[in-house]
Amino acid sequence: METLHQLLWRHGQFLGQEWTWWSAVGWLGNLIFTTRFFVQWYYTEKRKQVVVPESFWWLSLTGSLMLLAYAIFSPHSLVFIVSYAFAWIPYMRNIVIHRRHALAQLACPSCSAVCPPRAKYCSACGTRLASAPLPG
Repeated sequence: METLHQLLWRHGQFLGQEWTWWSAVGWLGNLIFTTRFFVQWYYTEKRKQVVVPESFWWLSLTGSLMLLAYAIFSPHSLVFIVSYAFAWIPYMRNIVIHRRHALAQLACPSCSAVCPPRAKYCSACGTRLASAPLPG
């Protein structure tokens, strides 16, 4: 009967793969990319509505760029390269949208509650809010 060590390490390879710096980048990118689903799930469960937090897009961007680097510099698979070559574009756009939305929030001068952009009154205390211009 083989030991766990013998099952994991065979012929100088761990899990049947020859490990290089680029394979570590690829696996780390995969791990980061996968964690975004747990982040999104956590926020959705916490708020009881579908929520995609800014951290989801940062994890998406980081993971996809690492996987693109791995695809370019390690196995040189054109299919793999093309699949991640443009994935970062919507992630960056969503990060920009999140930032603009956060900057557009209004703070109530009476109770300091954070109010949605374009709100006329504070939902917490009813104070009239000064409208702020939305960032371009």
